[in-house]
Amino acid sequence: MPIKTVAIIGAGIAGLTAALALARHGIRSTIYERAEALTEVGAGLQISPNASRILATLGVLESLLPIWLEPKEVRLVSGSSLRQIASVPCGDFAKDRWGAPYGTLHRATLQKALLDAVLANPLCTLRLGAPVDATNRQALQATIGHDVDLIVGADGVWSKTRVLVPGAPSPRFSGNIAWRFTLPEASAPDILDRGNVTAFLGASAHLVCYPIKEAGAFNIVANTAGSAASHDWNLAGTQAQHDQLLRRFSGWNSAIIAMLRQQGKSTFWPLYEASPGRWHNGADTVLIGDAAHAMMPFAAQGAAMAIEDAFELAGLAASRPIVEALELFEKHRTPRIARLRQRAAFNRFAYHARGPVRIARDIVLSMRPPQSLAADLDWIYGYRALGL
Repeated sequence: MPIKTVAIIGAGIAGLTAALALARHGIRSTIYERAEALTEVGAGLQISPNASRILATLGVLESLLPIWLEPKEVRLVSGSSLRQIASVPCGDFAKDRWGAPYGTLHRATLQKALLDAVLANPLCTLRLGAPVDATNRQALQATIGHDVDLIVGADGVWSKTRVLVPGAPSPRFSGNIAWRFTLPEASAPDILDRGNVTAFLGASAHLVCYPIKEAGAFNIVANTAGSAASHDWNLAGTQAQHDQLLRRFSGWNSAIIAMLRQQGKSTFWPLYEASPGRWHNGADTVLIGDAAHAMMPFAAQGAAMAIEDAFELAGLAASRPIVEALELFEKHRTPRIARLRQRAAFNRFAYHARGPVRIARDIVLSMRPPQSLAADLDWIYGYRALGL
């Protein structure tokens, strides 16, 4: 019997996308978000073609195209010499090869576009300031006020909905730290490429930089190893943490060090991931996005995986008995997530290489044509979600 009503816990990218994807199949949903307002938290996002084609299908991409940036390429650059090591073409190449665009934008821009679409859809209801007690099914139903056919936990790496799923994943510190900040484009140093995504690579650290066109700014993320700390990903860094950041990048190009030294307002973001575990309870509750499989950002696929999850779950839930749909969803999605985890781990190893490994990396990458490097990403960017 097809489901008719869904409760979605969390109004982030995963939850908002899930509501729109369900509405596409005529399924009504209510999103419960504990925050009183959806504020502009976070920083930049890279939206690759596997996700942008879903946003196009849901009618969201059209509003993003005039304001986001479509980089011409993703560049890998030495953090010491500033010499380009390799590049992957994007721009028109991405549309031709993978059938959809590659864009960069602020997280809040994507969230607003999804939110506007949700608010305009009569099958979607958003309840802000509505924390959900998920300690057990009875408490949850009392909070929601009525019975529903499906509960979707889209409440992030620190998900409370997991308690309803026996054997669910749990958060664990990855051993990595990200420092995030933005720079006004007008005052950004010349080493930052105004039209592309650049990953500066160095020993035990890397720095990802790209323009956020609609904000007139650069998104900058510095990634290194570090110690566990508060799980507040929007925490302002202390002076001691800022000093730690500078130590991690000692020996880098002086222009990069000067840029980092001038940043007094970076956010200190310990990177937590989700351990392996079950994504559903075999009956009526399922986890998606970071609640199910939070991963390291070294493949730039966190938002894309949340979008894919939401879209594919909706299609399966609309076409099969719910128990069968949940089993198929987990069985279908887990191999892709596992492969992306492996890719992210490989990227971290390659980006942070030092000594002879770094030299070998640079030689191998410099010998490969951009189109060859792009072909390595076909399984990620060329992926077509179920139902497309």
